[in-house]
Amino acid sequence: MMTTLKRRLVTEVIDREGGYVDHPSDRGGPTRYGITEAVARAEGYAGDMRDLPLSLAISIYERRYWDSLALDSIEPISESLTSYLFDYGVNSGPGRSGLELQMTLNALNDQQRLYPDVGEDGAVGGKTLAALDGFRVARGAAGVEVLAEAINGCRIAFCRELSRKRPSQEAFTFGWFSRIVNLRNEIAGPLSTQRAINLYTEAAR
Repeated sequence: MMTTLKRRLVTEVIDREGGYVDHPSDRGGPTRYGITEAVARAEGYAGDMRDLPLSLAISIYERRYWDSLALDSIEPISESLTSYLFDYGVNSGPGRSGLELQMTLNALNDQQRLYPDVGEDGAVGGKTLAALDGFRVARGAAGVEVLAEAINGCRIAFCRELSRKRPSQEAFTFGWFSRIVNLRNEIAGPLSTQRAINLYTEAAR
């Protein structure tokens, strides 16, 4: 079975989130494989969340959080940026992840000398991808890694602000920070690859 970055990222999320969870402080309500009930319903699932099929969870992650951020186009530019955007989208919504990319690109275009500003609407389309390519041309591969780490830092600040505004969310803050800081290590290496093979094999049965 071919293992791709997408499959490794989806596997890590499902591995981390586990099965059915209904934490009393979680504003998202009950989840299975990290999929909230609201997302499952929006995707057409009408059953009990305890019975959400693994294959459906995988499909939702790939379509809702990978495809919506145009990550097939971003992966060849930077695997780390792709990983950060995907996981940010899973944790805080793909619109928030896309918006962070757009805002950061706009802050780095040297008053549009390097490439034009893009709309800050969270929708990653042709103009956002063109701006990312303009940044890559201007700053090179090392610059793209700076961009990736900058977005990850903004994500930490965003999560901290959530906890400041809603103290009940402090139960999750350290876990959020740990997840963000350790993400790249978790998706690298043979163990991650083997877990992806096992998960997708199980889902195909």
